[in-house]
Amino acid sequence: MPAPKEPIDPKELLGADASEQSETSIDQGQAQEFEATEDWTTLLSEAQEKVVQYHDELLRAKAEVENIRRRAAEDVAKARKFGTESFAESLIPVRDSLEAALALSDQTAEAWRDGVEVTLRQLNVAFERNLLKEVAPAEGDQFDPHQHQAISTVPSELPQGTVAQLLQKGYTIAERVLRPALVMVSSGQSA
Repeated sequence: MPAPKEPIDPKELLGADASEQSETSIDQGQAQEFEATEDWTTLLSEAQEKVVQYHDELLRAKAEVENIRRRAAEDVAKARKFGTESFAESLIPVRDSLEAALALSDQTAEAWRDGVEVTLRQLNVAFERNLLKEVAPAEGDQFDPHQHQAISTVPSELPQGTVAQLLQKGYTIAERVLRPALVMVSSGQSA
């Protein structure tokens, strides 16, 4: 069985000078390798710290978004629940007037009429305060499909595509149509 090979001393092969240069280059190589490893380790630990920081920021941002979403949902629910409060407050005096009119038994037709007119004025004030407006096109006004609903077309002396007759007033609230005005539209003069 052959004897195991022993490591060869580089000094024996190259001489003393070469040996010293070899040790120096090996030491420098090891030092550079150690520095490179140290640099990679530092970079890795810094990257891991940033990942942890970004993960924390992400979790905080997600929590903030959820809080905003929850608050917005609560605000919408409150707006739906209390959105008509102002309008309801405006209508209470109208109801009071109607109840007062019904409570009086011995009234003349003229007194009833005056009471109804006062109540209608109160209702108009409530509508104005809450941006509720009438849509009541006159005969000859241009038909507007955004605010009018045509029930039928009728031959008339009015130009084609204009309102021939108003059947029911419509209403808008803050420029949004609540109920379109029901109209009959002119098809022009029949031949």
